Amino acid sequence: MTSETSKRSDAIRAVLSFTVRNWAAEKPLVALLVVSIVAATLADIFVPLFAGRLIDAVAASGVDRDTAFGEAWPAVAAMASLGLAYVLLRHVAWAAVVPLTLRIMSGVSARAFARLQHFSTDWHANAFSGSIVRQITRGMWSMDTLHDTLLLALLPSAVVLVGTVGLLAWHWPVMGLVMAVGAVSYTVLTVLLSTRYIAPASRISNQLDTRVGGVLADALACNAVVKAFGAEGREEARLQAAIGDWRGKTRITWMRHTWSGTLQAGVLWAVRLAVTGAALLLWWNGSASPGDVTYVLTTYFVVHGYLRDIGMHVNNLQRAVNEAEELVALLAIEPQVADRPGAGALAVPAGEILFERVDFHYGRHARPLYEGFDVTIAAGTRVGLVGHSGSGKTTFVKLVQRLYDVNGGAIRIDGTDIASVAQGSLRSRIAIVPQEPILFHRSLAENIAYGRPCASRGEIEAAARLASAHDFISGLHEGYETMVGERGVKLSGGERQRVALARAFLADAPILVLDEATSSLDSESEAMIQAASERLMEGRTALVIAHRLSTVARLDRILVFERGRIVEDGPPDMLMRRPSGHFRRLAERQAGGMLAAE
Repeated sequence: MTSETSKRSDAIRAVLSFTVRNWAAEKPLVALLVVSIVAATLADIFVPLFAGRLIDAVAASGVDRDTAFGEAWPAVAAMASLGLAYVLLRHVAWAAVVPLTLRIMSGVSARAFARLQHFSTDWHANAFSGSIVRQITRGMWSMDTLHDTLLLALLPSAVVLVGTVGLLAWHWPVMGLVMAVGAVSYTVLTVLLSTRYIAPASRISNQLDTRVGGVLADALACNAVVKAFGAEGREEARLQAAIGDWRGKTRITWMRHTWSGTLQAGVLWAVRLAVTGAALLLWWNGSASPGDVTYVLTTYFVVHGYLRDIGMHVNNLQRAVNEAEELVALLAIEPQVADRPGAGALAVPAGEILFERVDFHYGRHARPLYEGFDVTIAAGTRVGLVGHSGSGKTTFVKLVQRLYDVNGGAIRIDGTDIASVAQGSLRSRIAIVPQEPILFHRSLAENIAYGRPCASRGEIEAAARLASAHDFISGLHEGYETMVGERGVKLSGGERQRVALARAFLADAPILVLDEATSSLDSESEAMIQAASERLMEGRTALVIAHRLSTVARLDRILVFERGRIVEDGPPDMLMRRPSGHFRRLAERQAGGMLAAE
């Protein structure tokens, strides 16, 4: 078995196993659907039998018309009863598939979103959000196709083939053999064409479809940058290139469907001629009456319809498998940072942070960043984290949030190992004001209350006042109900920062992380944000990632990072008095750069 064939088989097994597991959660509905569709199909199978008896009744020689008419009526009544049963049972089956499919589609999409939410920061950094959205939505809709194909199409087809072959073989073994050989040959051919000929091309076209979605999302999300560089033409060309690749591969896929359909149609005609010839020979040998020939041909017409559709159903099944396999693979990924069984809530009575012999290594780096790292931050202390890019200060904050698990040692908050508590509980005790605040495309009130969604309007406005945001919000036409646009693009940088500060004020967490971001703001906005930040830090353990060293002068303590180590630690005025100290050298270099710029 080749590697590609093995992958296809694994994908089919994984998707079908996933589908069956979903059915297990809806056993009553699945049972009702299966019983109804099987019973409806059996009713359909027996109709040709009574059609043959009808023909024998009306074609019988030596019987007067009234007698023949009386003998024909029971066959007509049986056909009518079977037809009514078929219609009613089919309706029950199709009505049952609606809630079944909707429940499973809802559950699958919800589980996928929940799983994504718990993936690591690294995973999200390397993922294309547009592509992931396509994988989830396409996989969700594939559940609809899988249910219709497996339960309402292939299951009845299997019942028809087994049932008709059994009935014909019971009357005429040769006819049963002809029908069985034709049906099996056609089915095997259809499956091989679908899995070995169409599926590889379909998988590639699906991957390119995902890529098109990713290119679209990337360009739209970065539209401001596109406009800034007048790069609309380049982005359009990039999308056209992606669409061109998709179009070429999709054309191959669709043409393979076309050639497959043509070959299947030819085989079906060969089976039809074989069955018709066998029926004629049975009549010529006196082994079958005209009614029997009618029964055989009518039965074949029923089987022919199901066989003809089997090709389409198998192709649909393969396409649904291709569309679902990315979602199934996504759901199979385990979160890189997981809660321990029974993890409880974190209590933070004071806010002391302790790094205890911490080892940490980024997977993509050749050497560890932290080795035996120790530091204690007293409760209520305002600490600045200073250092060159890549020195370890941002990693310090990420580890406190447990966005990554340490490789050794422990991080404790008020004596509790953060790895032993629920991540949601830990992060609810830490308020973050990032360097580039990200806002949801929701109202300002919803954005401010994101950390405390149950907050009252009065509490939201109070937090906005503390963050110096109330005045500009009140000046907007819709006030706190103003929609901010995707990622907050309708607001200026200073306004976004003040909304992020208001969100932190309202969260009222005992530990605060400030990723200072005032260097790109005008002096008025900077002054307001600095004043609001001072108010926010009061009474909290504050970690300030400092980019402009002039802003750390009012902090209690400075940690200077260098290649994953703390090379200086102390109050800012003390560190500035060290003639050749790291902090003083950084401050002088930054001050010199500003003077040179002037």
